[in-house]
Formats: sequence, C-alpha cells, structure tokens
Amino acid sequence: MKPAPQFSAMPASFWAHVKLVSEGLGYSGKAAKGAPKPLRRYTLPEVRALFEKLSLTGDHLAVIGPSGPFGQQLCDYLNLRSEALERQVAPALMNRDEARAEFERLRALHSPRCLLPMNKQKGEKRHNAYLAGIVNILTEEGLGTKPFNGNPLGLTTITRDGVPLRTLSRRMDGAYPDIVNPHAVWEVKEYYGTTTFGSRVADGVYETMLDGFELAELLEHEKRKVLHYLIVDDRFTWWDCGRSYLCRIVDMLHMGLVDEVLFGREVLTRWPAIVQAWP
Repeated sequence: MKPAPQFSAMPASFWAHVKLVSEGLGYSGKAAKGAPKPLRRYTLPEVRALFEKLSLTGDHLAVIGPSGPFGQQLCDYLNLRSEALERQVAPALMNRDEARAEFERLRALHSPRCLLPMNKQKGEKRHNAYLAGIVNILTEEGLGTKPFNGNPLGLTTITRDGVPLRTLSRRMDGAYPDIVNPHAVWEVKEYYGTTTFGSRVADGVYETMLDGFELAELLEHEKRKVLHYLIVDDRFTWWDCGRSYLCRIVDMLHMGLVDEVLFGREVLTRWPAIVQAWP
C-alpha cells in the first residue's frame, strides 16, 4: 500500500483530528448479532456531535480549502482508510499455514544462500520466521550479486565524511546495502500463532512510528533520504483482533513515517518490484 496522493502532505493538525475522531467515535461499526463488525464509516454530523461533546469548537470543519470543506475532507480520509483495509488488506493477510507454504515454495524454487531467520520461540514452537524468510529470499533474488543485510545485528547509522550524523534507536530487520548509510531499511512484523492481540504487537506499531520520526528528522535537517518499509502479516492478529492498529498503520503511512506498507501476500508481488528499483 502506498499513500493516497490527496492525503500524503497534510499538516500535523489534520492527523490530530484523525486520531481524535478515531478514538472518540471508534473504529468499528455495528453488525448483526454473530456477524463480524465492519470498520466504521464516518459522517460529518457525527464528527460535529463529537466536537460538541468534547466542548471543542467545530467552526473550522466548514472552512473551505483546496479540496473542499475541512470536515468533509476529514471524513473522506477516514472512510478511504476503512475501505482500503476491507478491500485491499483483509484479503491479502495470511495465516501461519499459508505463510509456511509460500516460504517453502520459495525456498525450493530459489535455493537461497541468504540467512533464513528463526522465530524467537523454543521447543516445538520454534520454526523459521516465515515472513522474514520470504523477504530475504525475494531480496536476494531481486538484487542478484548486490549485497544486503538480512539480519542486522547493530543500529542503523548515517554518516557524512565518515562522521556519524544520526544513529537510529532500534535495530531494523533488513537494510540495503547495509546498516551504515543504507539506501533502504525495512521492518517485518509477523505474529503467526498468537492467540490474542497483546501489548507486544501494539508496541511494534509504535516502534515503527519512532523509526519513522527519526528518519523524517534526518531528511528535514540533513537532507538525507532513507527509504523505510513495513511488512506485516497474520490475519488473526491484525484483522480479527487488531483492526484499530491497522488503521494506525495506514495513518502512519499517510503521515510519511513509512514509504510503503506491504500486507501479507502483497510481499510476494510488490517486494520484488521494490527491490529491483533500488540502485
């Protein structure tokens, strides 16, 4: 998923409204008994009522800008977010068995030489990190003889004339060509086998936001651009339990904190094209 152009350069105040309305009105709509709740569709009267309830002025919602009244523009984005998640993201998410099948297929097809990471479980629960393995296999295949780091064991550092300018706070899951002065970095969030949406999953979203803010600051003050990708999967975790966090990921994308987000099966077709475009 790439950001919708009409919402990719909005001011910080716009995202303050998005967060406020999302929290105040909720992320899911009503559903028949026993049916899964759909993502909410937002209306301007509901937004106005929320502002009145919070004792906030809503006069600015009617202010007309280049794209129409501000309030309608806000609702348009929120509804675009819901529709994109239901139509594009939900069908793309895989479960563990589907991810394992794709990983095994690619491993047999390409006979990779790159590292294939393991998950962090022990005993019978320990197995290949399927999504990270898929990413590494496709990266190696797309780059050919060019190097990349599919298991960074250090922090990403940007230098000028051999002197560090910035060092990111967290380790990435991959970097091209390496973690010193990378052209691109990526994070993989796979949660196959989880039974609830726990704090570890929520923290993963906020960690990516931190990385995005650091890279945005680097670009603003040092004019150094590092491409930043997020790759996530597991239908139960994200769709059945954590749809509100999927909404936050879409917000993060449009805020410019990641350049592109790949959901589930999207990695199989989109990631090779991304890799082949790197210099």
